[in-house]
Amino acid sequence: MEDNYFIYLSFNNQAEGWRLPVNPESIEISEEGQGKTYNIVGKGGGTEETRAGEINVIQSPRLKTVSFSSFFPSKSHNYPFIVKGIPELTPNTPNYRYLSDGIHDPMKYVKDIRKWMETKHPIRFMYIVRRRREDGKLDNASDRDLNFPASIEKFEWKEVAGSPGDIEYSLSLKEYVFYSARNVQPVMNAKGETVLVQQQPARPNEGVMPETHIFQDGDSLTKISTKYYGDSARAREIQELNGISDSEVEGIQNGTVLKLPPK
Repeated sequence: MEDNYFIYLSFNNQAEGWRLPVNPESIEISEEGQGKTYNIVGKGGGTEETRAGEINVIQSPRLKTVSFSSFFPSKSHNYPFIVKGIPELTPNTPNYRYLSDGIHDPMKYVKDIRKWMETKHPIRFMYIVRRRREDGKLDNASDRDLNFPASIEKFEWKEVAGSPGDIEYSLSLKEYVFYSARNVQPVMNAKGETVLVQQQPARPNEGVMPETHIFQDGDSLTKISTKYYGDSARAREIQELNGISDSEVEGIQNGTVLKLPPK
């Protein structure tokens, strides 16, 4: 059996992203606990429950960290170890997009990572293993797969003098946990008492609010407002921001780039 390894980084709900063209020689994944140690003063001796001495209180584990080094190859170098995907995959294959992505110019990878860092939004790290069975078919899932949002903690890169066009890099990521404040709603219980009930927070969204929208068939300002803001209330604001008069609202041409107000 043959294992195929892929590492994919994506951004903005996977609207952007690519597969690493050269797999790292190793990936360092750190998962640590954060137990705290205390010294208990007591009578000593006796049962395990009452004896004095050192105890360890187990707490939630720390966030995972991932770090690795590799290089982005120049397209002019036809290295035999470049990860080129699996040719027999079809669009119906799970993770088809990640496994069949092409190779890009080295500076595209660098520019994308730097851009993602500047947005202060998490990316998504995917480590995918696909095993080719003896019958030639691929297993669609592996218990070694990793898939989680992460912040880019450190990115270093340099051009290689001995290999013109290649860019060496090292990347450090840290698992990211989405969080939000919970709303508290006062409600009346069966006894007629007012109690506070926590509301479930909205589902986390990895997307980044775009600054523009390209007008297409079927679009309207109310639909655009609903798409980006959840309701049609900001259609007038979009209209005014783009200097569209009331008489022009129904005649917006396809391909028109509309500026969007911030949330």
